[in-house]
Amino acid sequence: MAIDTARVEKLRKRPIDGQSFKRLVEAGLTWLRTNQQIVNALNVFPVPDGDTGTNMTLTLQSAWNEVKDKGTRHLGEMAAAFSKGALMGARGNSGVITSQILRGFSRGVHETDLLDKEAFVRALGEARDTAYKGVVKPVEGTILTVIKETAQAAEAALESAQDAIEILEIAVKAADESVRRTPELLPILKQAGVVDSGGKGLFFFLEGMLRHVYGESLETPTMQVQPLSSMSLEGALEDVEEGQDYEVVVDFMPSGELDLHGFYGKLEEMGTSIQVGEGDGMYRMHIHVPTEKRYEPIDYIMGIGTVTKVAIENLMAQMDDIQKSKASQVSFTAVDPGNIAVVVVSPGAGISRIFASLGVAAVVAGGQTMNPSTQDILSSFENLPTDKIIILPNNKNIVMAANQAKEVTVKSVEVVPTRTIPQGLAAMLSFDPSGDVSSVAGKMSKAMSNVKTGEITVATRSVEIDGVTVKDGQVIALLDGKLVASAGTVESGVMELLEKANAESHEIVTLFYGEGMPHAEANRVADAIREKFPNLEVEVQEGGQPHYQFILSLE
Repeated sequence: MAIDTARVEKLRKRPIDGQSFKRLVEAGLTWLRTNQQIVNALNVFPVPDGDTGTNMTLTLQSAWNEVKDKGTRHLGEMAAAFSKGALMGARGNSGVITSQILRGFSRGVHETDLLDKEAFVRALGEARDTAYKGVVKPVEGTILTVIKETAQAAEAALESAQDAIEILEIAVKAADESVRRTPELLPILKQAGVVDSGGKGLFFFLEGMLRHVYGESLETPTMQVQPLSSMSLEGALEDVEEGQDYEVVVDFMPSGELDLHGFYGKLEEMGTSIQVGEGDGMYRMHIHVPTEKRYEPIDYIMGIGTVTKVAIENLMAQMDDIQKSKASQVSFTAVDPGNIAVVVVSPGAGISRIFASLGVAAVVAGGQTMNPSTQDILSSFENLPTDKIIILPNNKNIVMAANQAKEVTVKSVEVVPTRTIPQGLAAMLSFDPSGDVSSVAGKMSKAMSNVKTGEITVATRSVEIDGVTVKDGQVIALLDGKLVASAGTVESGVMELLEKANAESHEIVTLFYGEGMPHAEANRVADAIREKFPNLEVEVQEGGQPHYQFILSLE
C-alpha cells in the first residue's frame, strides 16, 4: 500500500471513538464490496454457489444500516449496534460466522469509550472465542482459523505496539498470511487450488479499515479476472444502488493485452457493480450505470477491441419481475393457535407449491446463491398465530442462519437441519401439527435420512476433486453433496448419478426439473430412466429452481 504518512500520524493522535470506529467499518464494508466477486470466485466445488462474498457483504451492509445514522461517540454503543445489525442481516454460513465475530468484538469493548491498543486486542480475542463457540464442529483452514491467528498475532504484539493503528496493521498482515496458509490446513482447498473464501472476505474487511487509515482508494478492486463461466450476474441484483438504472453486459475480444487497471479505472467513472470475466481470450464486462451513461461502456470497449455481444437490461424492470415472481400465489395451510407451524426455505415456485400441499405455513425464498438472512427467516414466522415453530432450511448454507433466528425469538423454535430439498420433503411426511414441538422435530429429523439427494448442474470451472475430473462447462452430478460424475449431457449425467446411487436398490426416483428445463425434456429423461431401470418408479415434478437442471430424490 502507498501510505500517506502525514495522514497516518494525524490519525494516530486522534482517539478512536464511536464515530471513528464507524468510519473504519464503513471502509471495511466498502473494500469488501469492491472485491466481493473475487471472494465469490473462491469456490471449492465447481457448482454455482459461489456466494460467500455476497453473503458477507450483505451481512455487513445490514450492520452498516444499523449504525449509519447513529451519532454516539461511545465505542461500545457503536460496536453493539453494528453487531446487532450483522446478527439480523446474517446470510449463509460465512455471514453468520461474521456476525459472531462482530458479536464477540462488541463484547470485548462493551464498556469502552475509546479503542486503544488494549481494547482492540481484547476485542479480537473475544471475537475469536465467540466465533468458535458458535460453530458446533469448528473446521481449521476456514474463516475461524483466520480470526484465531489474527487475534493471536495481536495478543503477541500488545506490549510492543505503539497504538491501536499498529495493532490494525499487525492484524491485517496476520490475516493475509493466515488466508494464504488455509490450503495447508484444509486439503479440499489444496485440491481445488483456492484459499478459503470466508477468510479472504474477513481479510478484505480488515484491509479496508487499514486502507482508510493510509488514505488508499477503496473503489478500485484488487485486479483479478474471474473465469468467464463462474461469473454470477444474478447476485448483482441483490445490491442495486440508487441511480444505477441499467445493467450492461458486453462480450469482447481486446485488440491487444488488456490493461486491467486502466480498464477498471475507466469503468468506475461510468458506474458500479463491475465484474470482468475471461475465457479463451474472450472477455465479459458487467456494469450498472445511470440512464444517461448506458451506452458509454459499449462505446469505450469498441475503442479497445472487437465487441461480439451486447445486452442492456432495465434494472428497475428486472427488480419488478423478481418481486412479482416472489409474490406468486401459493396457498398455505392455516395455522391453529397452539399447533405447530412449519417454515421452509425453497428455491423455486414449483417446490414451494409442493411444500404448501404438504402443510407448511410459510415459505422463505432461498437456496443456492440466494441465502436468506436471519431477519428474513425470523419475519416468516413472527406473525404466525402460534409460538411453536419448526424450520426446514433445506440447504447446508442456511442451517446456521436458521439456528440464529431461533436464538433471537421468544417463540419455541426447533430447526430440523435439512440440507437438501428431498430431505425437507421427507421430513414433512412425518409432520404432526398437534404434537409436541420437540418430539415432532425429532421424528422429522429421523425421516430426512430416508432419502438420497442427487443434483445435476453445469461446472463453473475446471478442477479435479475426489478423483472426478471436471472441465469448465461440463454437466456434473452430485450425490448427497459429493461430486460423483462429470458428463457431456444432462441425460448422461443423470444416468451416471443413478448408477453411483445404486438406483436398483431404491423404489422411487422423483425428478424436480429447474427453471431452464422444458417439461417435455424432463419427461424424455424420465422415459430414459424407466427404460434403463425398469423396476424404478419415476415421477416428474416442476421445481423451478435456478442453476440446477434437476434435483433428484431417491427413496
